[in-house]
Amino acid sequence: MGIDFHSQENRVTYTTRTANHSWINAIKDLVPIENISKAVDIGCGGGIYSKALSDMGVSMVTGVDFSEPILEGARENCKEYKNISFKHGSAFESGLATNSADLLLERALIHHFEDLPACFDEAYRILKEDGFYIVQDRTPADCLIEGSDTHIRGYFFEVFPRLMEKETKRRHDSQTVVEGLRAAGFKDIQEITLWETRKLYETRDQLLQDLSERTGRSILHELDNNELKLLLNHIDEAIKRETNIVEKDRWTIWKAVK
Repeated sequence: MGIDFHSQENRVTYTTRTANHSWINAIKDLVPIENISKAVDIGCGGGIYSKALSDMGVSMVTGVDFSEPILEGARENCKEYKNISFKHGSAFESGLATNSADLLLERALIHHFEDLPACFDEAYRILKEDGFYIVQDRTPADCLIEGSDTHIRGYFFEVFPRLMEKETKRRHDSQTVVEGLRAAGFKDIQEITLWETRKLYETRDQLLQDLSERTGRSILHELDNNELKLLLNHIDEAIKRETNIVEKDRWTIWKAVK
């Protein structure tokens, strides 16, 4: 099964949130954002984090994605941002100029492929000397945390253990990422763990509706409709809060310098 990123049905699935201050503050701690003129967001999805970079003060942001329908959604989502542009390309062949970016972001991207060296080599090529590379993804350890009123994702794997097997197999451990960055030529590699606030739901029903639509959650596309209903029933019974549910996800972020 799995999500079809090239389907028009999923055009806006990654446009429905805004980047939370927890992410913004983490990036500001890692990168001197006031010195960043040009940023690239590869695997930009619906442009959520392209917007955030612009709002943080970056003068020019280029979003790159391999899906034309997803890019259509991103352009619509960011239509008020005249300093954000979008380009069809990939982490291996971005089509961007060499030595052209001060900052390159790849959020929730590297688990989609195995060829990290090609990805990291392309990032190194794009960045200017002393440019910053931010890679954000989940390690296998990040995926093993139990479900709770804040960590909703944990319930997915509690109900369907096969999802956990799929999830951990497609994730890269930290050592692999760090060694790959070093091999590509990056220096000053730093790793942090971030509990990023995903979204605030005023009511439990809002959360369940969001889950039922699989909004921005590729892992839920592995479930058929009946399985999804079972999961929603489980979460409905498991979480204790009725209102003001703050959903958080745990991520690992690697910062490297060219």
